[in-house]
Amino acid sequence: MIVIKKIKEYFSAFEIWLWIISVTVITASFFIFDGKEYLTFFASLIGVTSLIFCAKGNPFGQVLMIVFGTIYGFISYGFKYYGEMITYMCMTVPMAVVSLVSWLRNPFKGKHSEVTVNRIGKREIAFMLVLSAVASVIFWFILDTFGTSNLLPSTASVTTSFIAAYLTFRRSPFFAFAYALNDVVLIVLWILASSVDPSYFSVIVCFFVFLVNDLYSFINWLRMQKRQKNT
Repeated sequence: MIVIKKIKEYFSAFEIWLWIISVTVITASFFIFDGKEYLTFFASLIGVTSLIFCAKGNPFGQVLMIVFGTIYGFISYGFKYYGEMITYMCMTVPMAVVSLVSWLRNPFKGKHSEVTVNRIGKREIAFMLVLSAVASVIFWFILDTFGTSNLLPSTASVTTSFIAAYLTFRRSPFFAFAYALNDVVLIVLWILASSVDPSYFSVIVCFFVFLVNDLYSFINWLRMQKRQKNT
């Protein structure tokens, strides 16, 4: 009862229902379209739970993201999506660790359950875009060498993931918008995968749910930014 009370005090009614609906949709799609790949199902539940914490600017969301990224990398390896595997294992997970440290070191007024929202200037944005372009070109050749399935969208996933990871580390509200773009790319990737193996349709549903949650995160971080500025 105490735990439930604390959850109700910390999360809004909308956030609680968003999580419940997200978990319900993911669970239903798993048993309808898959029912066998429990690792994928487990990763999806961890991923959507991490997003609701990240939407609140809570560092615990990054802890869950590290776990999700590790499992997702393993799943991607199984389908020979080496782009996704390399992106998550060599970039997303390490950047989640760095972001966790950054979020813990920058609590809002000493409140460790909420990170201080940051603003980045035009020069840093330009610097970020140049880095993402370089990373994309490098990964294009690496993924091509490994014979990655669906090379173009896989490279696009690297680009959007890099930008999202960078903005997460810098505590910018636009990290969630970048992840939403990445979700769109991943939906395309797994639609292509499901055309070969229909069991992967549950992964498509998973990333559609992620898309909705990331869009909410973006909106909520803009609210946090405004509230913190006024405070």
